[in-house]
Amino acid sequence: MTIKAIAAEGKNLLNPHNHALILLDHQGQMAFNTKTISIGDLRANVAILAETAKGFSVPTLISTISRNDFAGPVFPELSAVFPESEKPYINRTTSNAWEDQNFIDGVNALGRDRLVFAGLWTSVCLNGPVQSALEQGFEVYIVTDASGDMTEEAHQMAIQRMIQAGARPVTAVNYLLELQRDWERKETYDLTSAISQKHAGAFGIGIQYAYDMVHGQK
Repeated sequence: MTIKAIAAEGKNLLNPHNHALILLDHQGQMAFNTKTISIGDLRANVAILAETAKGFSVPTLISTISRNDFAGPVFPELSAVFPESEKPYINRTTSNAWEDQNFIDGVNALGRDRLVFAGLWTSVCLNGPVQSALEQGFEVYIVTDASGDMTEEAHQMAIQRMIQAGARPVTAVNYLLELQRDWERKETYDLTSAISQKHAGAFGIGIQYAYDMVHGQK
């Protein structure tokens, strides 16, 4: 029997309505010792996630660890999109956020079975809740380039461990473009283009170039 293809959205693909975003510990003290990605690239990728989630109305949870006595404030790119005065962050002492009841209450309030995680560090504050969420039956995606660790080996081993447990890896630009997916979706076309131009490196420059040189939009 020959299988026939049909034009349809893949069930494994992310869209604005089938998941929630969880951002963990994107704070100064955690970033100081992150060596697997440049701080500039890390901040840009976190900005992509935050601005995409806000623009596409994705339920979002932000959690910090020891905010006032150790790890400090979240990246300005994150607080600019989700000010704590409007959306309180869940502060914790546990490296595995899944062991904190306030965090779990926040997860349950999201109302989604599919969760997209990013955080610092990959092997500790990301790996813990990802493993716990998978164990409890959640479908989990991890944004590998909005996460980082003290060494490349620590980062890569944690990524492999999470994938072996069932997590699905994505990247920040991948996340943005998977939510947009169709350039005929005019309601988010300008949003996607703007985020890309600000934060997506050569891809964003390419969009700016096309606007100016091809379409004549100064």
